[in-house]
Amino acid sequence: MAPPPPTPGLAPRVASTPRPAGVENRDDALRAMAGALAGPGLVVVTGPPGSGRTRLLERLARASKRPVHAGGGLAMLSGQPALALERATRARMPAGDLPLLAEAVYSRTRGGLLVIDDLQWCDAATLAVLPVLAERLPVAAALRIPNRLGEDALARLLDAATVVPVPDLTDAEAAALVAECAPALPPARAAALAARAGGNPLALTALAKRAAHAGGGDPDPGAPGDPASAAAAAIADLPRPGRTALAVLGLLGRPAHPSLLGEGAPILQDAGLAVPEGPFLRPASPWMAEIAAGILDAEARRSMHEHLADATTGVESARHAHAAGLAARALAAALAAAEGASPQTRAEALLLAAELDGAHAVAAARAALEAGRTNAALAVLDRAPDPAGETAIVRAWALLAVGEAPAARAALAEAPAGPETDQLRLLCAPAHERDDLAAAVRASYDRIDHPGLAAALAGADPDALAAAEALARAAGDATTAAWCAWSRVIALADAARLVEAEAVAHEAADRAGADGAYSWQTRFLAAAAWCLVLSGTGLDNVIAAAQSLADHALPAVADTLIAASIALAEADTGALGAARARLSRLHDAPAALDGLVAWLEHETAWLDGQPGPEAPDARPGLVGGLAHITGRWIAYDTGTEPVAAEAAPWPAPVATTLAAWDKAAPGPFAQAASAWDGLAAREQVRCLLALAAHSGEPQAAVAALEAAERIADEHGLIVLAGRARRGLRKHDVRRDRRSARGGGGLTDREAEVLRHVAAGHPSRRIAEILGITAETVETHIRSGMRKLGAKTRTEAAVLLTAGTAEGGGS
Repeated sequence: MAPPPPTPGLAPRVASTPRPAGVENRDDALRAMAGALAGPGLVVVTGPPGSGRTRLLERLARASKRPVHAGGGLAMLSGQPALALERATRARMPAGDLPLLAEAVYSRTRGGLLVIDDLQWCDAATLAVLPVLAERLPVAAALRIPNRLGEDALARLLDAATVVPVPDLTDAEAAALVAECAPALPPARAAALAARAGGNPLALTALAKRAAHAGGGDPDPGAPGDPASAAAAAIADLPRPGRTALAVLGLLGRPAHPSLLGEGAPILQDAGLAVPEGPFLRPASPWMAEIAAGILDAEARRSMHEHLADATTGVESARHAHAAGLAARALAAALAAAEGASPQTRAEALLLAAELDGAHAVAAARAALEAGRTNAALAVLDRAPDPAGETAIVRAWALLAVGEAPAARAALAEAPAGPETDQLRLLCAPAHERDDLAAAVRASYDRIDHPGLAAALAGADPDALAAAEALARAAGDATTAAWCAWSRVIALADAARLVEAEAVAHEAADRAGADGAYSWQTRFLAAAAWCLVLSGTGLDNVIAAAQSLADHALPAVADTLIAASIALAEADTGALGAARARLSRLHDAPAALDGLVAWLEHETAWLDGQPGPEAPDARPGLVGGLAHITGRWIAYDTGTEPVAAEAAPWPAPVATTLAAWDKAAPGPFAQAASAWDGLAAREQVRCLLALAAHSGEPQAAVAALEAAERIADEHGLIVLAGRARRGLRKHDVRRDRRSARGGGGLTDREAEVLRHVAAGHPSRRIAEILGITAETVETHIRSGMRKLGAKTRTEAAVLLTAGTAEGGGS
């Protein structure tokens, strides 16, 4: 019997990749994969169907000394976002946000090896995130060529990878495989089987087992040698129950219970075409199962889909009913599956329902937006019978989600009047129109009880935002509630209410983590770290925590805030070179944080004794005020005129400090220092330094400098403490640190670092233990040496140890 032609639609989308040098057999390929994954990286094993890609991944996983997190795509569920990653991590994945997806996967796999099989059935989010993950993780994947992936997505993936094509079976490997499956076959017959299989290990395994069971009958010498035809020939050799069971696996696209496969289940296991996975059976090669389904005639395929619709539930049953041509049954099953389902399942079910009946397009688009599938939402809205009304509202949401605010405003032209439309108008409005529009919207409502509209109107009032957040949570609108919490953190920080801002940020981070919203969680944690750094509290601990967070893939706002937090903490603790280098890498910060980054660059330069000519253009809020304060210091140190601060509603401590600079008198600076007390230690110290600089009485200047030195030492503000000590030396006040014992004058972190020095640890090891940078360790050692009057780090460690012993024996 002549085999059927190769399955249509499997033409290669990219040219085959050249084999790496020195890879002549599968052992070589395995060594090349292991070598490329000695550290973080991405290896993609490519090859034709049944060539042994999965087997190579399994061998790599078995040889790995790391924990292995393995998953893969499934043919029937190829539209399921991040399914392969969910199978690998055994957790739900946020597929709609790439940085969030990378964060969620990395948090569950760090330190391990991520293995993803069957990339040809993976979604776009999985393909896009693998190169991002490979910057910090070893990632091994297998890709069938040919495949139906988009050329651009495939090119981006392969460009970021070390590509290892599976070598053809060598004669020795083919002979060994046949000997394993059918040890009684004569060598000549084994060679004929290898030729018939066309170098395809899976086809060769099936043919060899079939030959062994059939008593070693002669193979057909005219059988084709290409993999697809070899697979089809192998399937044709199966008994009818086996072919049917394999076709069921192909149409199902996932593992199945043996009871669903009937008497064909043991046949597939005996032939090596199915392997156990818990209580289920999965195809050893999903492609072989796909070929089996592809060679069914149309009526047999329809009948099998109908059978699977009966045997499955939910969206899966609806899809099989749709494939069987049972539209009414498919629609009913899809709508039933959407009831009470998770966001992803609800979106999948309603998108199928909309495909069957456009009346469900708007509901499907809203579900897709909730699940993060913005493009699917835009596409399904084209099926809506009426482009106006609610369709226009949902289209505006989708366009706003992809950053097309002008197009979203245009879509609202056909939207009905109402609070949701007004909410969208406010969100889409240009900044210069927002205040007037907000006033007009408020005037048109007697009462605002719509949570989204209340949030849009809350502006920067922390109390109004808290009320809007509570309203949104009560209404079950988690997205609006998160935006309200974020706006509240920003508003509190801009008002210099840093302690409150940090507390709100941590509470919001805890809620986001409990909800699985990791992107929001990292954003809030970054904001909390920034508030702590600005307050000058626990800088070494902040650096350690922030660096741990920076080790993840973060959304742009969180990433910039974390980098800024670490940079300012490093600068304050003396690691000025590291701080300036870190800031130099912040080239593509979000526009909303440009002013913050610009201030940090000038602040760090001033701390380093290399101030620029003037501070950056300041903006309203705390950071804008700090930029003006830095500008005053730069002007004072360089003898230039400062940039005048505009009359703005500055936070009270900022306004008091700027007024003190305007008056240039000790009394106002003392008031400013008091205004910062308990709020921001670094700014309190700077006001005390300014008080000393503008004091005409040496005794008052010394008192201010000693207070500044004490506060700076207590908070680890090494650079500002050094400036206070230089001021004291100008008044002939010097410290004799050599006689200090028991760590007198040392901060807790300096003493901790020197104890590790005494234990014989090098700086880099101490940095690993404490979770800080090696440069910060060196800064603490130098500071400790200076305070103890030691000439070497070893002497400082000895003095500390001796002092501790004396203190303990007294």
